[in-house]
Amino acid sequence: MASRRRTPPPKRPRKPAKKSARAKAKKPSGAKAKAAAKKPKAAPKTPRAAPKKPKSGGSARKTAGARPRGRAKSPARRRLRWRIAKWSAVFVLWLVVLGAVFVGYYAHDLPDTEHLTGPETPLSITVLAADGSEVATVGEMWGELVPVQEMALVLPQAVLAIEDRRFYTHGGIDAFGVIRAAWQNAVEGRVVAGGSTISQQVAKLVFLSPERTVRRKIQEAMLAFWLEREFTKEEILTIYLNRAYFGAGAYGVDAAARRYFGRSARDVGVAQAAMIAGLLKAPSRYSPANDLALARKRAGVVVDAMVDADFLTDGEGLAASERARTLTVTPRSGPAAGYFVDWVREQVPGYVGRDHGALRVFTTLEPKRQRAAQAALAKTLAAAGKSRSIGQGALVALDENGAVRAMVGGRDHAKSVFNRATQARRQPGSAFKTVVYLAAIEEGLEPDDRVEDAPITVGGWSPRNYDDEYRGPVTVREGFARSINTVAVRVGLKAGVKGIHETARRLGIESTLPADASIALGTGEVTLLELTSAYAALANGGARVLPHGIAEIRNRAGDVLYSRAGSGAGRAADSAAVAAMRDLLSAAVAEGTGRAARLPQGFGPAYGKTGTSQKFRDAWFVGWAGGLVAGVWLGNDDGSPMDEVTGGSYPAETWRAFMADALR
Repeated sequence: MASRRRTPPPKRPRKPAKKSARAKAKKPSGAKAKAAAKKPKAAPKTPRAAPKKPKSGGSARKTAGARPRGRAKSPARRRLRWRIAKWSAVFVLWLVVLGAVFVGYYAHDLPDTEHLTGPETPLSITVLAADGSEVATVGEMWGELVPVQEMALVLPQAVLAIEDRRFYTHGGIDAFGVIRAAWQNAVEGRVVAGGSTISQQVAKLVFLSPERTVRRKIQEAMLAFWLEREFTKEEILTIYLNRAYFGAGAYGVDAAARRYFGRSARDVGVAQAAMIAGLLKAPSRYSPANDLALARKRAGVVVDAMVDADFLTDGEGLAASERARTLTVTPRSGPAAGYFVDWVREQVPGYVGRDHGALRVFTTLEPKRQRAAQAALAKTLAAAGKSRSIGQGALVALDENGAVRAMVGGRDHAKSVFNRATQARRQPGSAFKTVVYLAAIEEGLEPDDRVEDAPITVGGWSPRNYDDEYRGPVTVREGFARSINTVAVRVGLKAGVKGIHETARRLGIESTLPADASIALGTGEVTLLELTSAYAALANGGARVLPHGIAEIRNRAGDVLYSRAGSGAGRAADSAAVAAMRDLLSAAVAEGTGRAARLPQGFGPAYGKTGTSQKFRDAWFVGWAGGLVAGVWLGNDDGSPMDEVTGGSYPAETWRAFMADALR
């Protein structure tokens, strides 16, 4: 069938269109061609109306006649719309998949979110004296966990004013804050502002490292949204204020308030709250412990922000600014007691374990007596240290129940942390005779009984008296007061080595002791704390004491984890034997080798005993007065001899100086 062709318009002849290859292929040839040439051309037919659209699918070409040109594009449009919808769905699907992969990639290693309010830090403790004053902080300083509702109102207000004013309106990310910070940084040409919200800061403080990477910022934002969904605004603010660092080793607003102003976060004023809030920008730089002038200036900036945020009126802001310009920092209270703090810190895990990040340890230390102990020992070492070859010394004092009230473990804790009061085992010499005589008295010996002061040999060992003199028969009281060695050996033989060992154990001496007659002269090695606590049992009437320095331990939330309820160690000696020993110890101070320890009039009687080891390597005095038991040791760490220093000289004088000051 020949193709339909339009009749060309008149007077505009045009070349006939070239036939297509398909038409050429169908051209008739031979007789058919001649017949076709003779046949006249038919007139062009009028186009018929477009057939109706088939009800079922199928190609339009199967329908007779041609379609009108005005509706020929409808299928193409439908196909285009279908393609757009299909590829849009594919795009959305891939967007969802890629988003899930993106979130999964940055969320797969997000940290555990269970332990949110407690600090995940190594064990840190704040040591408090018996009067509540701070002695020292070991590790970071963590204050009490204070809910935001219990803080002084101006404290969270100051933080919100300077850190995140839209905290209660944003959902974790503050878009306006980010734009503002970006603009300020662009104008200044350097980073002068940050756009992080408090929620983001909590995410970083609790869960993330401080590294500046895109990964960390994305995770920070994810955690911020999670925090906003899981916690109230007050809970998030509480976490932040109790976890943030405020300089000088202080973590949390309560630690900062106590560190800088000596008070709880519940009691700070406007200027103090402004100074604390100002530390968040740069804790070390703005710390008043480092630069008080800069901290005051920063506090003024925070006060202005509080006025601008309508937390303060103009008048209140002016008064707070004036106060901030003169604000002072409270110095750390309490004595310098490094040896005592070390001793206490080592015991804490045994009471509460190591699963607590920050603890407050209430101790038995008394600041007044600690200062008296430090002063007395320092005076002795300064006066006779070089001239008499005294390199070190130690002093420990406890009450009759074993509570340690003062402890000095050496000349200078900063130069040597070795505690000579608790760690050094040295020969006590005649100071151990108190244990020997008590054991003999329990076997029936009386203070007025007579014992021979004469040369004696035991198993090839022949002890000598200090002055190489022998007095013949003397009373037990005199032999003890004058510290006569031959008398002590004979008394020891009466008690027996086994009896001496048992008595020492009952008094609380745990160190290994000799198993021969030399034990009577104190050749065994003990610590100063052991021997002093043994004397405490005699001071209280015979009840064994366990020396202790910890009264109570609390966590940051104020929960009591440990509280001392009494030793319950039982009896160390019966009352009659203790009374006899008190008689002997009183005589030693009143008329014997301990005369230098006699207290001034008005202080009451003193009880005690001197001790000197061979070649003057160790010199001791241990005794009590007025309910306070104290022991003093002088010597050298390497065991080298002193220059004829005996227990009745510098140790007794040091003991007297300390007791007179401590009991005044």
